[in-house]
Amino acid sequence: MVNMTLAIPEDLHEVMKRHTEIKWSEVARKAMWEYAKKLEMLDNMVAESKMKEEDIDEIDHIVKAAILKHYRKKK
Repeated sequence: MVNMTLAIPEDLHEVMKRHTEIKWSEVARKAMWEYAKKLEMLDNMVAESKMKEEDIDEIDHIVKAAILKHYRKKK
């Protein structure tokens, strides 16, 4: 297994020091696996997609415009 060094905020470190019963490396490992699984799923979706980057940009623009319109109505 490979070792990894992480920088964490001081306030998180304080919480971790108060809970020495927790195997923090295992918590981090599980969180990273979950994130990696999501990335793998996205990679698989993209690999099978026939969409071009221009298509994705167009859909992105349409969705963002709709969200903007929705929230402007609420004002």
